[in-house]
Amino acid sequence: MRSAILALCSLACSTLYAQAPIQLKVDASDAPRRLFHVRMSMPANPGPLTLMYPEWIPGEHGPTGPIANFVGLRIEGAGKTIPWRRDDVNMYAFHLDVPSGVSTLEIAFDFISPPESDGFTSGASTTTELAVLNWNQVLLYPQGAQSDTLSYQATLKVPAGWRYGTALPIQRESGNEIEFRPAPMTTLVDSPVSAGAHYKTFDLGNENGAEHYLHVAADSDRALEAPPEVVAGFRHLVNEAGALFGARHFRDYHFLYTLSDHVAHFGLEHHESSDDRTGERSLIDPDMLKSHAYLLPHEFVHSWNGKYRRPLGLTPGGGRDGGYDTPMKGGLLWVYEGLTNYLGEVLAARSGLWKPEDYRESLANTAAALDHTFGRTWRPLEDTAVAAQTLYDAGSDYETLRRSVDYYPEGSLIWLEADTIIRQLSKGTKSIDDFCRAFHGGANSGPALKTYEFADVVSALNAVQPYDWAGFLNQRIRSTDVHAPLGGIARSGWKLVYDNVISDFWKANEEERKTTNLMYSIGISVREDGSIADVLYGGPAQKAGVAPAVKLIAVNGRQYTPTVLREAVAAKQPVELLVRNGEFYRTHRVDYTGGERYPHLVREEGSPDLLTGIISAKAKR
Repeated sequence: MRSAILALCSLACSTLYAQAPIQLKVDASDAPRRLFHVRMSMPANPGPLTLMYPEWIPGEHGPTGPIANFVGLRIEGAGKTIPWRRDDVNMYAFHLDVPSGVSTLEIAFDFISPPESDGFTSGASTTTELAVLNWNQVLLYPQGAQSDTLSYQATLKVPAGWRYGTALPIQRESGNEIEFRPAPMTTLVDSPVSAGAHYKTFDLGNENGAEHYLHVAADSDRALEAPPEVVAGFRHLVNEAGALFGARHFRDYHFLYTLSDHVAHFGLEHHESSDDRTGERSLIDPDMLKSHAYLLPHEFVHSWNGKYRRPLGLTPGGGRDGGYDTPMKGGLLWVYEGLTNYLGEVLAARSGLWKPEDYRESLANTAAALDHTFGRTWRPLEDTAVAAQTLYDAGSDYETLRRSVDYYPEGSLIWLEADTIIRQLSKGTKSIDDFCRAFHGGANSGPALKTYEFADVVSALNAVQPYDWAGFLNQRIRSTDVHAPLGGIARSGWKLVYDNVISDFWKANEEERKTTNLMYSIGISVREDGSIADVLYGGPAQKAGVAPAVKLIAVNGRQYTPTVLREAVAAKQPVELLVRNGEFYRTHRVDYTGGERYPHLVREEGSPDLLTGIISAKAKR
């Protein structure tokens, strides 16, 4: 019955909103004070109506719509207030009765952007100098409507003097007010806007008939001074992605890069843009450049793998009738995110954003971390994908026991192995690049969506190189083996080793994360303030009774500093750690004498070096 009612509602909505788009006016003048003021004019028919606030946000793989920050809702019709009632089960639904004679609803509310916080788009998105607007946070839609059938005419007012960037087509501008062309809700939600007082746009050139831009919003003008070689790397990224996929499925592409130490840090994919956020000095500090070089390539790959080609269960409505209120299914995130992780890292190297040794050190870090994850003995990789919505907000404590969203890094290992299998069986005539061109390429086009399921991935791989791909993939995603799948590293002519040498890449990541990472020796990672971020489950410190989230006070009787801890471990003698847990102090004797251990890749003599070929540039410079 419910599906029949929603189908009728969807038909009615299609007819109603085809006649006139929903007017959406967002005043971001108070964005520096973390407030967005919203006005909507929505066509309506008399009778019962349920309005929905978007809950399941594409790319965030969970019910992350920030409903707690949706405030001040007022609804009027024909000049009179219309009462509304929140559903007592679904907090994102608002019920009302549209009175007779009312054809348009006037809706007003505010959105509170949170203060400094983590998370995805529901985290901190503004400072006094900049803001990122995600449209799903500032709109309502009729329950049962398909996101493609609803048309919105959006207008945005930004603070005076601010500049902006977006992939959403513009109809006209007047002062600090931008009027956008009418667009389906799918396109609107998929087209964020970044704006700021310190703003710069870099032209990254034309590839396959599409223009590409890098829009940078920062908390200072100094942060915008990207070295020419860095901008050149982003231009090469555009070229390398074109060579990899052979076609594009966007009108033009906009990297929206936000540089601030006071907003949430992440990357979120969109079809014609990406919402990328890192620290303020990310373009001018060498260590930060190295640490974040994979981010924009990763999100760019998602335009093909995630937006154009997408698992059926991760579409709005979860592949069924509905909008952003229907739960999505993440079982194929090891393709959506895992393959993207692999390709994004490869493109970082091919474009020159990473040096070859940076890529190898990153791959070594990934392999070591997953090979020391005790949680893989009870939780298969597939379950980290199915349970993604619970893992994004999970703590970092006991992460090696719990497992995190491991389909990202382990996806890199799985798809590297698939790449090397194709290369070996085809005697070097084929690679994963051929799969990408066949599965994600085709003809140049504007935004489009082609869904897939597991069998489609297997079929496409077999078309490139016959093999038992179903068996290979099922074994990899359902394994509870104690060790990570390192076959791709071995097949590519390299092996994982450990020694006491700290690479520049390791140092850059420690500096960026403000941690001292001794997970592969004594088995702890310590934050800048001395708190223990995590312990290696089953490692020396954990066996000695050390737990995450306690404060490390002293090492062998001496006040803790990173140097004191490292030198104590390097001495190859048992280490005593004095920790504070709340009001209580305790000394733990860690019987570890192996010295410092850091992962690296070294060549396996006698084996062909496939890895160097995989990360070599493919596009003409």
